[in-house]
Amino acid sequence: MNRVKTAVIGLGCRGSLLASIIADMEEAVIVCVCDLYEDRQADAASMIEKKSGHRPKKCTDYHEILCDPEVEAVIIAASWEAHIPIAAECMRAGKITALEVGGAYSVDDCRRLVETYEQTRTPFMFLENCCYGKFELLSTSLARRGLLGEIVYCHGAYGHDLRAEVLGGNVNRHYRLNNYLKRNCENYPTHELGPIARLLGINRGNRMCRLVSVSSRAAGLKEFSYSPRNPDPSLAGQTFAQGDIVNTLITCEDGTTISLKLDTTLPRYYSREFTVRGSKGCCLQDIDAVLLDDEGLEEYFEPVDSVKKYLGNAEQFSEYLPDIWKNVERDRLRCGHGGMDYLMLREFFRAVQAGRPMPIDVYDAAAWMAVTPLSEQSIGQGGAAVEVPDFTNGRWKTTKNEDVVPLG
Repeated sequence: MNRVKTAVIGLGCRGSLLASIIADMEEAVIVCVCDLYEDRQADAASMIEKKSGHRPKKCTDYHEILCDPEVEAVIIAASWEAHIPIAAECMRAGKITALEVGGAYSVDDCRRLVETYEQTRTPFMFLENCCYGKFELLSTSLARRGLLGEIVYCHGAYGHDLRAEVLGGNVNRHYRLNNYLKRNCENYPTHELGPIARLLGINRGNRMCRLVSVSSRAAGLKEFSYSPRNPDPSLAGQTFAQGDIVNTLITCEDGTTISLKLDTTLPRYYSREFTVRGSKGCCLQDIDAVLLDDEGLEEYFEPVDSVKKYLGNAEQFSEYLPDIWKNVERDRLRCGHGGMDYLMLREFFRAVQAGRPMPIDVYDAAAWMAVTPLSEQSIGQGGAAVEVPDFTNGRWKTTKNEDVVPLG
């Protein structure tokens, strides 16, 4: 098949990484790169030329891409606040649109994204790489096969010490800083929510109904601002709106519940805390373990040392991994977040080439991104319950629950 002629809008850390992966792929060729900063354009163009032998065009204004007949698909990795406006313009211009993750700024923006897709029918994919995580897909496969019994609860987190990254926003020209200064919400929900939503069939026979969010006070960034590790001393003593820990609880139509945690401004190790609880077992990403009821789990009520025999046992269930992970080339596992980025992009481009529906669609994007403004609303109301809109307009009741990748 012909390689998909692609443009990348936004060449910060994430956009540059995605461009680097695409430059090595057989399914696509980057024909244009766009960023407000010319040095980023130049660096990306040189990197792509070195990897692929093809030097892309460069531009500062993404509207040039929308008018370029050569461009078939666009990867959007600009700042969070620009995501939905740019995506809507790309769809209206007929450019196949792939949108990098981040929370929305309003529920109306999410509706606008869906409405633009429904008006244009331009293919759209949400680039949630964690939906392609090995443990997440293994857990989904086990749940589909009934090995975990009836699923009743899932948990996920974005646990990532971002203190230096956030405070380095002005130095590194990064967009997180402004969000932490002005907003208090679950600002980055989709890494944890995406895989859970797919496992629970959200928008495909199930839906999120309402949520409650609460926030701790904000102390971590201010404390870190006095540290010699703060990349921007001008921010010393700065007050931030974003609470250090935000907990969100979501109830679903089928009676399952989801808990999410944002934890990015205190000392910690990285973890998504992906957890699936069923009537016959559970999956615990933090210890890389699958625990089934026929293995004598009552031992867990005894000393904690008894858990050690289960640490890392997920590999024993590798026969249940989807083919996408069984057959992945070993060198691709080094391509961004343990191979997730490569698999996500490959599935996007293959769907484009084959004219298939996008694995993660605009309705997924709207529902997952809406958690941010809804959590902001709930926190602002002292933890009040708020309704989650149905962006499918009822189609979730009849839409088939298909996986991101085949799990057979």
